[in-house]
Amino acid sequence: MDNEIKEEELHGARVKTALADMPNDEQIAEMGARFKTLSEPSRLKILLALAAGELCVEHITEAVGGNQSAVSHQLKTLKDNKIVKCRRAGKKILYSVADAHVMIMIEVAKEHLNCND
Repeated sequence: MDNEIKEEELHGARVKTALADMPNDEQIAEMGARFKTLSEPSRLKILLALAAGELCVEHITEAVGGNQSAVSHQLKTLKDNKIVKCRRAGKKILYSVADAHVMIMIEVAKEHLNCND
C-alpha cells in the first residue's frame, strides 16, 4: 500500500510538471503545423540541401532533383511556415533556413535512421 501512495504522489508530481510545461493551444497548433510542413519528403530534401548554406531556386532544384515550379511551390510553403527565409541578391533570390532548431530536429531524425534500438 505504501508503494501505491508513493507512486500516486510521483504521478501527481509528473502531471503538475506536464501542465506547467505545456504550451497553450495556439502554440500546440503552431507546432503541429510545423511538423506537418516538415513531414513532406520534397520539403525535407530542400531543407537538407539548404543545410549546406544559402541557395537560389535553380541550385536547390539541382540539389533535390525536382523541377523548378515544384521547388518554388514547396519553398513558399516553407517560407509561409517560417522555416526558410529569403533575400534578394541582384536578380536572384537566395533561400536559407530561418531557424537552426529545425535543422537540429532533422539531423536527429537522420541519425535515428541508423538506430537499431
